[in-house]
Amino acid sequence: MKFDNAVEILLIEDNPDDAGLTIHALKKYNLANNLLHLHDGEEALEYLFSKDVTQIPKVILLDLKMPKVDGIEVLK
Repeated sequence: MKFDNAVEILLIEDNPDDAGLTIHALKKYNLANNLLHLHDGEEALEYLFSKDVTQIPKVILLDLKMPKVDGIEVLK
């Protein structure tokens, strides 16, 4: 899986409604240009530890209760 190095906001949220609301709010204030939405903690860890990522995002919005790997595990 190849990722974009320019991601500034990383949204990790499994609920599509919550993700949609968040993205809508960020777009309203022109903050969603470099946003990447991941759907669970497993995807987040894969992204954060990918060799293709040269810099971490400036902001990470992380849901704590997710399937597979929860937000607390991602933080650890």
